Amino acid sequence: MADKAISQQDFDDASAALKQAEADINYYKATVESARINLNYARVVSPISGRIGTSTVTDGAIVTAYQPAPLAAIQQLDPIYVDVPQSATELLRLQKRLEAGQLRSDGTNASKVRLVLSDGSTYPLEGTLQFRDISVDPTTASVILRMIFPNPRGVLLPGMFVRGVLQEGVNEQAILIPQQTVARDTKGNPVVLVVDTDAKVQQRQIVVERAVGNQWLVTSGLAPGELVIAEGMQKVRPGAVVKQVPFDGGGKPAGEPSTKTAQTASASN
Repeated sequence: MADKAISQQDFDDASAALKQAEADINYYKATVESARINLNYARVVSPISGRIGTSTVTDGAIVTAYQPAPLAAIQQLDPIYVDVPQSATELLRLQKRLEAGQLRSDGTNASKVRLVLSDGSTYPLEGTLQFRDISVDPTTASVILRMIFPNPRGVLLPGMFVRGVLQEGVNEQAILIPQQTVARDTKGNPVVLVVDTDAKVQQRQIVVERAVGNQWLVTSGLAPGELVIAEGMQKVRPGAVVKQVPFDGGGKPAGEPSTKTAQTASASN
């Protein structure tokens, strides 16, 4: 039988001290790992690439997870989404005209869109229509069209005012005339002065649908090729014989679907 060099109490104390030391080691290892995890939280990585705005907190400020105020806002710029409102009334009018055959649906270019910037210039890159919202905003009576555009040079910025040009239908019989050719009669109806084949002036009542740039889209009252007086209107009256002079008041805005226009002319006695 081996001799016991120490008492049982001393052995138990040493064994307990060893276990306590091992427990302390595991505790401090866990503390180091927890500190490492917390340190990783100090480096916030954005889930998207883009351009960061002004920070809402300063160095050394205390922040917490799920706080209501974001540290900063990051905007994805390439590609960039563009939301354009479309009047619900205009949408209904478009659908009715397509169903009635007044417009031909352009399936090839239906999803292609262009942008006109706030300075009037056209954005050089073409975008794609992603979807049309299914609900109407009751405050604006409009639906949202979501478009996506490539933006490699960062020309388009969040909050920028732009106008979207979307070709949803083509009217091959549409007539465009300069806005200055249209006057109003005593009842407020739009009228124009037309020159007939005998060079005589006739007043013609027309129906205009909407403005297209600096021109009116005429739905009835004019036929393709008819001469409409654009200058010298105050000098002539219906029935007068006039001399026709070609008028150059600018062409049709780019991208409009119409294929026919009424001719315009200056008139003088």
